[in-house]
Amino acid sequence: PISGIGILATIISSLVVYFIASENNLFATQAGVQFATAMAIFMTSVVIAIASISNDNLQDLKTGQLVGATPWRQQIALLLGSVAGAVAIAPVLNLLYQAYGFTGALPRAEMDPNAALSAPQATLMTTIAQGIFNSSMEWDYILIGVGVGVVAIIVNLILKSTTASLTLPPLAVGMGIYLPPTLEVPLIIGSFISYFVGRYLVARAKMRAGELAEYDVEQSNRRGVLFASGLIVGESLIGVIIAVIIVLSVTTGGGESPLELVGPDFEST
Repeated sequence: PISGIGILATIISSLVVYFIASENNLFATQAGVQFATAMAIFMTSVVIAIASISNDNLQDLKTGQLVGATPWRQQIALLLGSVAGAVAIAPVLNLLYQAYGFTGALPRAEMDPNAALSAPQATLMTTIAQGIFNSSMEWDYILIGVGVGVVAIIVNLILKSTTASLTLPPLAVGMGIYLPPTLEVPLIIGSFISYFVGRYLVARAKMRAGELAEYDVEQSNRRGVLFASGLIVGESLIGVIIAVIIVLSVTTGGGESPLELVGPDFEST
């Protein structure tokens, strides 16, 4: 759970920086507050980077074990992948920022804030750090969140021990609380589609494959995962390509929407 680790790291890092900065009167100026916030976010970024790379590497190594890959060759590939990712992610993020902007941070005043990319996790961590440094943190909400998490864990354990199929994953509860509806609605729709398609595939496999029904369902699931992965990767690549077009348009004196089919006054006509 990278988000949970990030939130805990933000709180701990902010408290450490807060006590150190307080001893050196760093909060006497607004620049000092901004520096402390940046330092806490930087420390959190290190923790998240370590956790993310570790999580990804463990999954890759497990997959390699299942398919019979050579561990040391995998480790070399993972090291190269980490370096390549570190080199590529900064310019890509800057490109997206220049093209779309992020919620609460737009590079140009004439940009539409409704079209900005949402970054709920980054916004949450920044809000926590600023709340601690400005002494405006609503700790009551933090404690309420902890209480909701504890209740969700207890309910999940009870459901697992008393029912065969019902669960209440605490991580899903937390994601549902702080993720924006634009991300939650596709997840819900996709879950329903996956459920009904899965039932259809099982019924079809029993009628068509007989003893090989389980194998047939597994193959269908693999193709479905590949298709869904292609949609995710394709959407990301198209977003980057459009961002390149927008940035090129803006830097050459064009507009913010170079691909629009009609002008802003089309509705009035």
